[in-house]
Amino acid sequence: MVKPNHIFSICFVCIGLAFSVSAFAQQEKQVGYILEHEKDLTSTQPGPHNGGGTTTGYNYFGKASNLNLVFRKRVLHPGSSIGYHYQENDEIYYVVSGKGEMKMNGEIIPMNPGDAILTRPGSSHGLTPVGKEDLVIIISYEQHPKK
Repeated sequence: MVKPNHIFSICFVCIGLAFSVSAFAQQEKQVGYILEHEKDLTSTQPGPHNGGGTTTGYNYFGKASNLNLVFRKRVLHPGSSIGYHYQENDEIYYVVSGKGEMKMNGEIIPMNPGDAILTRPGSSHGLTPVGKEDLVIIISYEQHPKK
């Protein structure tokens, strides 16, 4: 049996969670910007598009309402990759550090720090780190806005 003081505690936690989501939306409206910190966004994930291995993802502004721009940092650790896949929308990859190989429509393109590539709809691509260092990239593309 649940004791009355436990019910109070559960309600308090639920109210706190609802308040934190509401506070995020309220901050966005009140100040006109959202500031996020990398340390708060860290997520260990498998390589996207069945790429395999382990990556670390940072999804900036994933909670923002009505935002159709995706801005992500991804660290491809040795042995991981972004699997070769068909591209339906424009997507930009920017290499921050490390070295990689972008397979673009069957052609291998070396990717180094400071390089950026725009993948266009109708193309296919995948990305693999080269060597023993992490490949750190920024990825940006448009998606349908979240309500």
